[in-house]
Amino acid sequence: MFDVKNLGRLKKLDTSAPDAMKAFWAFDKAAFADGALTVQYKQLIAVAVALTTQCPYCIDLHTKAARDAGANDAQLAEAAIVAAAIRAGGAVTHATHLFKD
Repeated sequence: MFDVKNLGRLKKLDTSAPDAMKAFWAFDKAAFADGALTVQYKQLIAVAVALTTQCPYCIDLHTKAARDAGANDAQLAEAAIVAAAIRAGGAVTHATHLFKD
């Protein structure tokens, strides 16, 4: 199902829902702009979230953007480990629902 060429079809969304997509692209641009967090940190967060949601498009795009912002292998690896810890922690804490008082 994943094919990076599919991203070219985003233009159909832009033309089919122009107002909503214009708002989306403006929001996306603002979300990833330098601010209290650097672009690099924001992209590392995005990589961790993408790994957690397991979106191959997001993993690909945000890994490239993180590298373009100066992220190195060690930083990407730590972001991946944080994502893994969050997913594992969610499973462990939700396991409390298995045991009734």
